[in-house]
Amino acid sequence: MAIDEHRGNGALDVTPQGIAPLARTVRDPRGMADPRDHTGLDASFVELYEERYEPMVRLAFLLIGERAVAEELVQDAFVKVHRHWAKGIEHPNAYLRTAVVNTCRSWGRKRFRERDHQRRHLSVVETTPFVADELGDALDRLPDRQRAAIVLRFYEDLPETEIASALGCRPSTVRSLVHRGLAALRREIQP
Repeated sequence: MAIDEHRGNGALDVTPQGIAPLARTVRDPRGMADPRDHTGLDASFVELYEERYEPMVRLAFLLIGERAVAEELVQDAFVKVHRHWAKGIEHPNAYLRTAVVNTCRSWGRKRFRERDHQRRHLSVVETTPFVADELGDALDRLPDRQRAAIVLRFYEDLPETEIASALGCRPSTVRSLVHRGLAALRREIQP
């Protein structure tokens, strides 16, 4: 295999162990590119990834309830953040958190459409095994925005202004979402 010395193609290799650019590639005899060199990525972006990957996976998990999907969505969010990294991001943690929340919301909308389509077009419904997670189940039954507001407020311990920024709404809307979400959780959990 010959090493192709082209640099700066912008591709990223994102794994739970780290993130690195695919700056150089090794080409096999068929001409297919294979990533081998992980140099040239901005050190501050690598630091952001190393510090915030696991907290963002936990945040995504609380928003969607599936660990494997949460990891994929967080990786997608890091790729989206990297696309804008060179332009300069003033508050990278907030920008990343917003990207994760928006990616989870997009995934939730897509999942809802898929389930709705299946419900209408399939006669056989598979049952899933019961897992006792009362709070997780109650969170799953909340509307997306209420769930996001509650998770950001009580898990991420963010102030209302940052939650409002992440959700794209006003702080008063955040207060309303949290209040209504907590009321729904109380009704759901307490007999």
